This record gives sequence, structure tokens and C-alpha cells, in this order.
Amino acid sequence: MHTAFFLLLGASLLRFLLRHPGEPRTPWIIALSLALALLYVLGPALGAAPTLRRLLWLGLVVATWLVLVVLAPSFAWCAVPLFYTALRTLPPRAAVALVALLTVFVVLAQLELADTFDPNLIVAPPAVAAIATAVFIHMERQSQAQRGLIDDLIRTRRELAATERREGTLAERQRLSMEIHDTLAQHLSSQQMLLQAADRTWDTDPATARAHVRTATGIAARGLAEARRLVHDLAPPELAGGAGLPDALRALDAGPDITVRFHLEGTPVPLPDRAQSALLRIAQGALANVREHSHARTAALTLSFLGDQVVLDIADDGRGFTAPHPSGTDRGHGLPAMRARAGQLGGTLTVESAPGEGTVLSAAIPLDSTPHHRTDPGP
Repeated sequence: MHTAFFLLLGASLLRFLLRHPGEPRTPWIIALSLALALLYVLGPALGAAPTLRRLLWLGLVVATWLVLVVLAPSFAWCAVPLFYTALRTLPPRAAVALVALLTVFVVLAQLELADTFDPNLIVAPPAVAAIATAVFIHMERQSQAQRGLIDDLIRTRRELAATERREGTLAERQRLSMEIHDTLAQHLSSQQMLLQAADRTWDTDPATARAHVRTATGIAARGLAEARRLVHDLAPPELAGGAGLPDALRALDAGPDITVRFHLEGTPVPLPDRAQSALLRIAQGALANVREHSHARTAALTLSFLGDQVVLDIADDGRGFTAPHPSGTDRGHGLPAMRARAGQLGGTLTVESAPGEGTVLSAAIPLDSTPHHRTDPGP
């Protein structure tokens, strides 16, 4: 429709210049044509909602076109694209009234241009206006129906995803409850029975009591091994098989369009499983934000061992944003979850960003508060 408007405007101006060369009104016609073209170009920037600025703009466009039609009737058919502009901008009744007004001016302009009277000059413009209005209404109904289908699809997908998450959570809870019941609970029950038996026979049969205690100790060892296995199964799979945190971070990516580089600084020391899992999850969450929001081309992960603390920095060259408040009142769930992971280990999470300058997220976890000489979670 925009292309049609400018083609009609250019053709009308060319027709006038060819038929009326050197007339005194020619500069006014050219100036008004340029003004109408400029006003039409500014329209999309004002949006489609009937705001005051949009209504003032439409009034200026219509007024400029009316003056042009009065000075040169050949500009009358530029009204057809204006029909759609009025129908998109105004409420239905006001839009139909404006379309009718424009149609009247088109009819008058055609009668003035004609050498003889032709009934088609009276019938054709209203027919074109009616067809344009009918096409617009049909397109709007189709668009509304399509938007409704899209909204239903999005809502259904969200509900399906939520259902799958709930089902996955319930399945995982059921699996863990069965694991705990079949292993840890049974071991604890056996230990309790053995220790109670040992307590009853401690004075009368010390040898049997000590045998019960030794058996309970063996069951406790097996229970501890089962507990460690459960904790290991809950750890991130990237850290399975003895892979360390640097290797897991080096293997991360942020999608096909973003280059991720990893740097290791300082001398690595063994970290507890909780610290490794937390830093890995923070890195994954930060890269997810880079992929979804930053429009970055590169991201850099830097893991630094600084003696008394381990620091993970995630930097990108994206568009940046207004950094959240240090208190952690962030929108969404990504940054609060990262802050919670760092805070559970006595660490901190900071974000530095500015529009157009990228983002740097830094997670620092103290080593003196974590038993970094052990790599298992302990009993």
C-alpha cells in the first residue's frame, strides 16, 4: 500500500507537470507533493494506535491532500491508500465517515477533469472505496483470527511445558524416594535394630553386643556409600566421570552465532562438589542470558584461583543494559537464582553493564569457607 501511494503521487505530479507546464501554481503543487510524501513517511513511526499525535498526523495528511486536489484534481486517486490509513487509525464509524468524505472529493475531482459527463465517474470512486473497506475488514478479521490462534498456541505450549516440568519433577521425586527407601532408610532401620540389640545384650553377652556393633558399622559404611552415590547422581552431568570444573567450563557454548572462549588463571585447587556445581550452573545461566538477550558475538569465561577465593567472570560484547540494583531486585529468575547459588556458599555475585558496552557477571566464592582439600560432599 505504501508503494501504491508513492506511485500514485508520482504519477499525479508527472501528469500535472506535463499537462500544465510553467503555471504559477506549479511550485505550490511540487511543495505540497513533497510535504505529503514526507508526512506519509513519518506515519509508521507514530504507530497504529489512535493516539493524539497519530490523529493530528492523519489530519495533516488529509488536509494536505485536499489542498492538492483543489489545486490539481489529478491527485484525487492518491486517496485510495489514504482509505486504508483512515481505517487503520480511526474507530470504525469515524473511519467510514472519513472514507466517504475522501470519496466525495475524488468524485468531484474526476468530474472536473472530464470533458463530458460520464456516469462511471460517479459510480467508480464509491465502488473502489467500498471494495477497499471490504478488503480491509476481511484482512482485519483474518489477522485477528490468526493472532487468536497464535495466542492459543503459545498458551498451549506454555501449559504443556509446565505440565512436563511438573511431571518430570514428580518422577524425579518418586525416583529419589524409592532410592532413599530402598537404601538409606533400610540401612538406618537395620542399624537401629542392631544397636538396640547390642544395648540389650551389652552387659549379659558383650561378645554378641560387639558383633552387633560391628555389623551396624558395616551397614553404616554401605549407607554412606549409597548416600554419596545419590549425591553424585544429582551433580551436573558435565562434572561426571571425574571431569573438573575447568574442563566443564571449557566445553560450554552459547549457540552457533556466539564464540565462547575460556581462560584459566592461577593454580587450580580441588573444589568441593557443591562449589563446582554452583559455578557451572552460574556459567550456564549467564551464557543462556547472553544467548537470549545480549545480541553478542563473543563471550569470555575466566576462572581465577586467587588463593583465598575462586572467581568466575562471564563477559560479553553485547548491547548491555541498565545494571540491576546491588540488592538483587532483578527482574526474571536468572540472576536471583545465580545470586542464591553463590550466597549458599558464602559468595557474592556482581553484574556490571551499560547500554552498548556489554556485560560482565562475576561470581566469587571464598575458599577458606569450603573444605577445598576434599572433593566429596562428606557424610
